[in-house]
Amino acid sequence: MIDREIWLLAGTAATIGLVHTVIGPDHYLPFIVIGRARSWTLRKTLFVSFLAGLGHILSSVVLGFLGIGLGIAVAKLEGVESTRGEIAAWLLIGFGFAYFVWGMRRAWRGKAHTHAHLHALEGEHAHPHGPDSGHEHVHEHPHTHELAEHAHPHGEGGKANITPWVLFTIFVFGPCEPLIPLIMYPAARHSTAGVVLVAAAFGLVTIATMLVIITAASWGASFVRLGKLERYSHALAGLMIFVSGLAVQFLGL
Repeated sequence: MIDREIWLLAGTAATIGLVHTVIGPDHYLPFIVIGRARSWTLRKTLFVSFLAGLGHILSSVVLGFLGIGLGIAVAKLEGVESTRGEIAAWLLIGFGFAYFVWGMRRAWRGKAHTHAHLHALEGEHAHPHGPDSGHEHVHEHPHTHELAEHAHPHGEGGKANITPWVLFTIFVFGPCEPLIPLIMYPAARHSTAGVVLVAAAFGLVTIATMLVIITAASWGASFVRLGKLERYSHALAGLMIFVSGLAVQFLGL
């Protein structure tokens, strides 16, 4: 039977999960900007976010259960979580920078240029060699073959897209810092069922908060038109992920 103290711990876990997610832009910003840049549907964005969030939670839960089962001191587990956090932050920084560079290259390679074309005038009285033999207009051509073939500028181009898996890997490395020292060990004094309840409360609220924020922000972003900056959408996404990683690493968000 789960006693009242465990339910209080579960409530605390849920509250911490909510705050932990809201103040950590790395929990939702990468999915919002990547989904926008790659024109993912909301369903796909949420699915990728859910999988990444699940991996994020389960990695810390598994580590916590190993620590409880093996009797490892909380301080040692906190050290492991801290190392994982640094790895995840640097992976996010590296991914953001690499994506920014790729996005800039894509934007510049896809930059349109103009050509003048002469079109013959139709009609019986057109003179093939006279001043009225045709009219000139300017036509834009993109530099890349893909864009020249009128491919959608934000599509995946039919190529395998590893971006969701990169985000998933980064999130698996990312620890849930409050979970082990503040929640799982106090719960372990009572019962395994208590540990499961507290971890589930933390995990469910964390993932639910991620999905709510991503849904709201993605819906709002769908109304934003970048105009001429649209071709820089990938570069902007990479820049925002890069800054998010820096905030996690150096500001502790």
